Amino acid sequence: MSHKSPITCHVLVASVGKPGQHVDVKIEKINEAGAFSTLSTAQTNDDGRCPNLLPAGYKAEKGIYRVTFETKAFFERLGEKCFYPYVQIVFELEHPEQHYHIPLLISPYSYTTYRGS
Repeated sequence: MSHKSPITCHVLVASVGKPGQHVDVKIEKINEAGAFSTLSTAQTNDDGRCPNLLPAGYKAEKGIYRVTFETKAFFERLGEKCFYPYVQIVFELEHPEQHYHIPLLISPYSYTTYRGS
């Protein structure tokens, strides 16, 4: 049974218009010492989505988070080279009661992100 994390992500391979399937993802939160601590690791599903990025029952808190996508390993599985071996997106969660969605559009030589819904 899956749950919906308060923070989710989605990978789309923009160069071919298909989901980024089975991309390894890590989410971290900055701690009081100013270092990032890993909260969870996950993998995108067949639709390129990661609805269970954070563990079941995790209560989102205000703070600065970082999501890392392992793009080199993904493109290597496709037999392609890429310029960015991983993509890290750092964002600030100000309203823990809201849902935060982090989409990533990738191609071997570019990426784009935005705050999704």
